[in-house]
Amino acid sequence: MNRAELQLLAELSDPDEDVIRTLSAMQGDLIFLGAGGKIGQGLALMARRAFIETGASNRVIAVSRFSDPQARANLEEDHIHTMACDLTDAGMVRDLPDASHVVYMTGVKFGTQDNPGQTWVTNTCIPAIVAQRYCDSSIVAFSSGNVYPYFPVDSQGPDETVPLSPVGEYGWSVVGRERVLDYYSRLHGTPMTILRLNYANEPRYGVMVDIAVKVMRSEPIDVTMGYVNVLWQTDSNRVTLKAFDVCDSPPAVLNLAGPEAVSVRELAGRFGERLGVEPIFTGSEATTALLSNASACWAKWGPPEAELDHMIGRISEWLMAGYPTWNRPTHYEQRSGSF
Repeated sequence: MNRAELQLLAELSDPDEDVIRTLSAMQGDLIFLGAGGKIGQGLALMARRAFIETGASNRVIAVSRFSDPQARANLEEDHIHTMACDLTDAGMVRDLPDASHVVYMTGVKFGTQDNPGQTWVTNTCIPAIVAQRYCDSSIVAFSSGNVYPYFPVDSQGPDETVPLSPVGEYGWSVVGRERVLDYYSRLHGTPMTILRLNYANEPRYGVMVDIAVKVMRSEPIDVTMGYVNVLWQTDSNRVTLKAFDVCDSPPAVLNLAGPEAVSVRELAGRFGERLGVEPIFTGSEATTALLSNASACWAKWGPPEAELDHMIGRISEWLMAGYPTWNRPTHYEQRSGSF
């Protein structure tokens, strides 16, 4: 990792006082399942930094197939114990070490249209395997705002009480994940929190990066999906770890999203001012969008630290400096639910 990426990692893995307080009460190890993806390193390192802060000896264990060897190497450089495992293999999962606390991060979104079977196996079968293996642990599991129907853009978006009615097969497979976790939580009394994430951003990846890159390249920006919730990855990571405080059976459910719906057109305009490029738009704003009302989350722990200006500035500086992005579009503008 270059110097800029190391500085970014330090930001993304910075635990606040509440994270340190939550982890100081943990008895036993903390395991991250599916840690080889985009957010694994920053989240696992935040946990390790919090344990170090408290002087605790709890292990932080990162589990993934690690199809990208560099992801594993990066974690190990941070003194995080790594284990390669195919989570579809129940035997391999049984051989994973015990842990008092589990962060479940595994999921598939992109490629659903071409390989729906893989999506359903990953999003529903793996949670069943994991929930049985770690039935005596506390589990924080990622879900998605895609479980909700599209909501009017002049509303705050759906809160956790709104009936789930997603658009598209991916969204339904995520509903399946939640139903499986709920079943095993009730069966075994396993305390869980389900986090419906929508959308986390940092300078290498996210809806905001998608918009900024299009502005920079003078590519048209479709504003039909005219509003989005945006959240900085550091704030998302902090809530993920603090969510162990509210684990329950049946599972606690929280929307984890930016506190307000932000106009895509406005975002593009503000990036244009920073980057010195006039945005190009196509389409017109629909009356509905994929939104989430996360007021319960922010009432519990206080508002996110990173405000919109910080996110826009940080991403703009990163792109203008020519630092690398992950080149993984979120397809946030897709309204058919096909990914």
